[in-house]
Amino acid sequence: MRSIVLLLALVPLPALSQQAGDYPSRPIHILVGFTPGGGPDITARYIAQRLGDAWKQQVIVDNRPGAGGTIAAGTVARAAPDGYTLLSVSSAHAVAAAIYPKLPYDTFKDLAGITATASSSYVLVVPPSLGVRSVGELVARAKARPGQLNFSSAGVGSGTHFAAEQFKAMAGIDVVHVPFKGIPESLTETMTGRVQFFMAPMANGVNLVREGKLTGLAVSSAKRDPMLPDLPTVAEAGVPGYESILWFGLLTASGVPRPIVSKLNGEIVRILSDDNTQKRFGPIGMTPRPTTPEGFDALIRDAAAVFSRIARESNIKAE
Repeated sequence: MRSIVLLLALVPLPALSQQAGDYPSRPIHILVGFTPGGGPDITARYIAQRLGDAWKQQVIVDNRPGAGGTIAAGTVARAAPDGYTLLSVSSAHAVAAAIYPKLPYDTFKDLAGITATASSSYVLVVPPSLGVRSVGELVARAKARPGQLNFSSAGVGSGTHFAAEQFKAMAGIDVVHVPFKGIPESLTETMTGRVQFFMAPMANGVNLVREGKLTGLAVSSAKRDPMLPDLPTVAEAGVPGYESILWFGLLTASGVPRPIVSKLNGEIVRILSDDNTQKRFGPIGMTPRPTTPEGFDALIRDAAAVFSRIARESNIKAE
């Protein structure tokens, strides 16, 4: 009897191995819950091209923005668990778990990590017309005019929103949040001076700072960023202990067989680890960040706990 039980227990394994061996036999779709041009889109398109080249199979990027990325996440969570529907996310995926009371999916049960893909710092930017040249000056201006300065974000619950809320709380300033539909609009409104500051992802803000269209005050990382080496960190500039990192990664439905997840992880980690990826990501301020599937799941859980605390302390609620 014992030998029969053991035999039955082993029956699914060849089937799963065969699934991984045949995979992919048709196009893969990577859903992005944000507009084109941001980190989740940039990383997804790069990986899609490289995967397609490696596997000789079409990999399609499909932007489905809305509700802080939760619309796309819900679609992937409900997709057939066959590895043909992936989700490119940013830190906002963990934010959603912290601020949306009734998501159409369980963040930790319905979606499973493939790998983190990259990380980036934010750059705190202000319009040149504001006449502010340092974090200290911005904080002093805000304290002198409580409730009169505002900051932009790529939407309620976005990583740019939480990075700024963390800055607001730790700097002890009273400023008003003005959410927009995406990063491009947030940058435009900051450049015009209609809003006074923005925590811009490095990939989107670095060239505008270099060109003088925005004034960079500091970077959000624990160490200075090589993209803007002359800028101090926010912590160095007068807000001790501040650090906020933007990360990106790939998920799929939790029911996808592990051999397929492992195959995806192995190939994407190989892509992220080669010199071509560093050459592509480095100039836009992103650092390749491959992990195991379990490592990315842990990153999301830890980040969600931090964002939940910030949401409680700042009374942030989804609209």
